[in-house]
Amino acid sequence: MVTIDATCSLESFRKFVVLSTCNSFVPESYLEDYEVFPERETSPGLIYVEAADKVTLKKIRDMTFVNAKEVLGIIYSSKSGNTNLKWRQIRRIMGKVTGEASTNTLVNLTEAGVITQEWVQNYLRKKAEEKQVKNSELTN
Repeated sequence: MVTIDATCSLESFRKFVVLSTCNSFVPESYLEDYEVFPERETSPGLIYVEAADKVTLKKIRDMTFVNAKEVLGIIYSSKSGNTNLKWRQIRRIMGKVTGEASTNTLVNLTEAGVITQEWVQNYLRKKAEEKQVKNSELTN
């Protein structure tokens, strides 16, 4: 598991949720509309959008698409239960993403622009250094 603590735009996190859940069947018009978000009620796999104004548009498969204005936060958990992330508004469309992600989720987070390649490389380097320290402590 990877601890995520990053700042990103609402649109980047929306892209991440779509990539991770419904990219293969989301209607093109919803994909292009930055106010449309997928939600899912099942747990594990819960996705919830907290907004000042929210209207249900359409249910496709296990996803409910909503039009949300003034988004305050988004809760995302994967169906596997290995990823649990929260996006919280900091200022307007910028927010902070925190939580735990699987290594597979890092790909979608990077592709959506939530985290950068540099962030992933720094994380991997830090983990490799921690492993070296642990191994050297065991051999001494």
